[in-house]
Amino acid sequence: MSRARVISVANQKGGVGKTTTTVNLATALAAVGKRVLIIDMDPQGNASTGLGIDRSHRSVGTYDVLFAEVRVENAAIETPVPNLWVVTSSVDLSGAEIELVSSEQREYRLRMALAHSALNFDYVLIDCPPALGLLTLNALVASDAVMVPLQCEFYALEGLSHLIRTIERVKRAFNPGLDIHGVVLTMFDKRNNLSDMVAADVRGFFGEKVYDTVIPRNVKVSEAPSHGKPVLIYDLRCPGSQAYIHLASEVLKREKKRLIA
Repeated sequence: MSRARVISVANQKGGVGKTTTTVNLATALAAVGKRVLIIDMDPQGNASTGLGIDRSHRSVGTYDVLFAEVRVENAAIETPVPNLWVVTSSVDLSGAEIELVSSEQREYRLRMALAHSALNFDYVLIDCPPALGLLTLNALVASDAVMVPLQCEFYALEGLSHLIRTIERVKRAFNPGLDIHGVVLTMFDKRNNLSDMVAADVRGFFGEKVYDTVIPRNVKVSEAPSHGKPVLIYDLRCPGSQAYIHLASEVLKREKKRLIA
């Protein structure tokens, strides 16, 4: 079996739809028969919660993979979604940033853990914390590509240059193969002229890197995590679910194009 493709979902701004995108893109990929693993690198643990994994079932997770040499496949929990597994986050991960500072090979902990594990998956999606600290750095060093969710709001492009610089720095110093898989526009409100303006700006800046699919602002997308379900399970017909299905299709098309190239 070919090696799993590892994609980080990253943006140092909070509230841009990182976790929502990770969970629902993973669900859409799983729905078309891909075996998918989510690694929850965010101490808040929202990806784990959004998949219905109770905190009492998170005895082993990302922290143990980084620090206790637990193999990734032994930390992965099967979710209620067929073909989808998750390595959960826990409170312990909050202190991981500080612990990593004095750790040997601190930038490579996740990469080494993935290399030493038998990953029987097609895709590994990493939900990064909303910061450019050592947890995000570990995710980027371990990844083949980065997906950047970007909220359609006035300050969307602010801070993005910092993220791009970080990605370039990681490429130069740690991971030459790292690439931006794409930029996904989230929380798009078609009633709002600003959304169109931001979308046009982002497309002007990133060109073809921006996915055609935009994720609309949608009540069902907001409600689904409180029920411990991806929106595709919560309400398949809603515009948010349909958008994530289209996004998954675009991701797979880009993957196919990459293999041909």
